[in-house]
Amino acid sequence: MYDFQKANMWKRISAALFDLILIAIGVIGMAFLLSTALGYDSYVSDLEKVYDKYEDSYGVDFDITAAQYDALSEEERENYDSASKAVSEDKEAVYIYGMLINFTLIIIIFSILFAYLLFEFLVPLLFKNGQTLGKKVFGIGVMREDGVKISPLLLFARTVLGKYTLETMIPVLIIVMTYFGSVGIFGTAVIGLLLLVQIIMISSTKANTPIHDKLAHTVTVDMASQMIFDTPEDMLLYKQRIHAQEAEKADY
Repeated sequence: MYDFQKANMWKRISAALFDLILIAIGVIGMAFLLSTALGYDSYVSDLEKVYDKYEDSYGVDFDITAAQYDALSEEERENYDSASKAVSEDKEAVYIYGMLINFTLIIIIFSILFAYLLFEFLVPLLFKNGQTLGKKVFGIGVMREDGVKISPLLLFARTVLGKYTLETMIPVLIIVMTYFGSVGIFGTAVIGLLLLVQIIMISSTKANTPIHDKLAHTVTVDMASQMIFDTPEDMLLYKQRIHAQEAEKADY
C-alpha cells in the first residue's frame, strides 16, 4: 500500500454526517415524487376502507397492540380473529396490500439509489478526488490505495456496491420486510453480522477502512497534506525524481 496521510477520524465523521443530511433530503424528495406518480396514497386509502368495512361488520379495532389483544376476552379475541381471517381472504384487500408492499419497496430502493448516485457519485466526479460536499467542506478526499486518483469505475463500485447495496439497502430492506412480517430473526442476525464486520474493519485496519473502501481498494486522506497522482506512471516518475535527488545529496 502507498504511504498516505490518513484523514482525521473526526473530520470523516463530520463529513459523513453532513452528507447523510443531504442524502436524507434527496431520499425524501424523490420518495415524494415517486409516491405521487404511483398513486401510493390512494392505495393506502383503499386499504383503510377495506379495514373499516370489516371493523364495522365485526365490531373490532384492528389498530391494537399485542398487549391489548391479550387483554381481550375470549369472545372478543375470537371475534377479532374472525375479522382478521375475513380480511386475509378478501381478494381486494390482498391485492391492495400486495401493491402497497411492492410500491413501498420501489419507492425505497429508487429513492435511496437516486440520492447516492447524486451526492456520492456525480458530485465527487465534479469535485474530483472522490470528494462529496461533506468531504469538500472538511478538507478530505478519497484515492486508491496505491496513491492514484480514484477512477469513475472504482467510485461507482464504492458508491453503488459498497455504500448503497451492502451498507444501506440490505439492512433497510430487511427492516422493511420485518415490518411487513416477511422476515424473522434471520434478518436481525444479518444486520448484526454486517454491523460487526463494519466495526471490526474500521477498528482493526491501518486506514480505518469501512466496507465500501475495502471493496473499492480506496482510502480516505487529508487533502492538505496528501499528494494524489493522476496515473501510476506519474507516481513512478515522482518516486524516481525523489530517489535521484536523494542520491545527489548522498554524493556530498
